Amino acid sequence: MVKRILSTASRAVFIVALLVLAGFAIRSYPAAAEGGLALPAPAVDTPPGQATSAVAILAGGCFWGVQGVFQHVKGVTSAVSGYAGGDKRSANYEIVSGGVTGHAESVQVTFDPRQISYGRLLQIFFSVAHDPTELNRQGPDIGTQYRSAIFPVDADQADIAKAYIAQLDKAGLFPKAVVTRIELGRTFYPAEAYHQDFLTRHPTDRYIVAYDLPKIEDLEQLFPDRYRETPALVAGLQSPK
Repeated sequence: MVKRILSTASRAVFIVALLVLAGFAIRSYPAAAEGGLALPAPAVDTPPGQATSAVAILAGGCFWGVQGVFQHVKGVTSAVSGYAGGDKRSANYEIVSGGVTGHAESVQVTFDPRQISYGRLLQIFFSVAHDPTELNRQGPDIGTQYRSAIFPVDADQADIAKAYIAQLDKAGLFPKAVVTRIELGRTFYPAEAYHQDFLTRHPTDRYIVAYDLPKIEDLEQLFPDRYRETPALVAGLQSPK
């Protein structure tokens, strides 16, 4: 009888321990990103001009999702995954993943400023492409290579980005301050071919399903006038039918 009681008690302790461990594991496992946030348009933006093409370079965690978002934005003609912040020699995925190169996984967005402005791209970047309040990480990805950063190609872009960050912080729309860095004068280097159009080519990948496809849904919901169903894929690749 005593042995049975002890055995029962031992089993109870064991079960409780398993439940505690399970709860810890659930809390420790990174959840998918929360839904997007409808942010106001920038008060300071690029005035209309005659240019037919311009470039924006943005970093917001894993480049698969950021590229995927902007490939579905009207006015974007190309979105290429790559690296910015470090030098050419270290612009390699295996090296950048070590987190010591200065690079951030980035996306070079080429767009038609007659259809969409630089400021509107930043609005989408902050609203649905990533969480600008996470420091040196995005969701499950941790390290400076996953930092939130804007790489302006000129002083005008830098001024617009600074003004918009100040506007968002003043409005208090995020629970924490925006930590996005503005890094002027950095070169962009395209990533390896197997990273390009990753979201489109691997829509059932577990990471894509959990963290990136919701961003596309948020884009369509929050910016229906800017969303397009057929993505602007990297040259040489066909859109799936």
